Amino acid sequence: MGKKHNMQRLQELSAKFGPLCVGLDTDPSYIPQNVRAQFGDDAQAVLAYNKAIVDRVVAEQSACCFKIQIAYYEAMGLSGMDVYARTLRYVRQTGLIAISDIKRGDIGATSDAYAKAHFSGDFETDIITVNPYMGFDTLQPFTAYSAPERGGKGAFVLLCTSNPGMTDIEHQVLAESSGGGLLLERVGNEIARIGADFKEKYQDYDDQTCGIFGAVVGATQESDARYLRDKYPDTFFLIPGYGAQGGAARIAATLLDKAGGTVNNSRGILCAWKKDERISSARDAGTLTLDDIADCAARAAKASKEDLLGAKNRGV
Repeated sequence: MGKKHNMQRLQELSAKFGPLCVGLDTDPSYIPQNVRAQFGDDAQAVLAYNKAIVDRVVAEQSACCFKIQIAYYEAMGLSGMDVYARTLRYVRQTGLIAISDIKRGDIGATSDAYAKAHFSGDFETDIITVNPYMGFDTLQPFTAYSAPERGGKGAFVLLCTSNPGMTDIEHQVLAESSGGGLLLERVGNEIARIGADFKEKYQDYDDQTCGIFGAVVGATQESDARYLRDKYPDTFFLIPGYGAQGGAARIAATLLDKAGGTVNNSRGILCAWKKDERISSARDAGTLTLDDIADCAARAAKASKEDLLGAKNRGV
């Protein structure tokens, strides 16, 4: 079997299992109080819920990857970071991709330390998210870990995010003396350049149909979707905003064209038990079990996958 870097693996897993990324942004408040009370502390309840969701989603082949947002685990202190590390290991053991949503972006030795922390050791992951807005030199330490001998790691670079305030910076127009265009286009061009340079340098990676770095492009900005998909046809996208943030499947479908992408759904899956009518009696009685809420999450994941594939197949 030939060598593949992690972004290439993710692109292939998305084609095989569908584009859904299940977000394990698991705040303890997302778990019913009576279920949380069965565990020693909130962190252990989160770990049990994460494992149950991973098991069910993998069994049903509903997703290609899981995204773990580190902030929720940092908020639980040392026990939370232990759960973060254990969740990463549990996901990676399934053969699917673990994306660590850490949004790091700093200079020099600090960026080197971030790369070491998240591409090796206790918090080792497959792909991370990074913030390029301190300058493109902040990205360089992460590219070193994309080499075959260092694990083929990848990164999603913030390009066009799903929050309303993204226009404050990402949509700023550059002066003509700086090349003109939107600031986010400068970032997209850099992502494409890094991918092209890496492909030329490491030709022993087989069938590189996307770069080692992908781009974060939200499913909430319909006016940007077609433009960015066509402008960066070889860049694989991480697509947040679908579901609880209001992003529509039709926007995600546009972004899934060409090199493709993976569409994240976090709260819509983690909190599916709050709306699932099949467990309404137990919910009202306060007798929900871990299996109940994990089953609701699994049903929501399957429904999300079908919704996304339906929109993609309709070409809307």
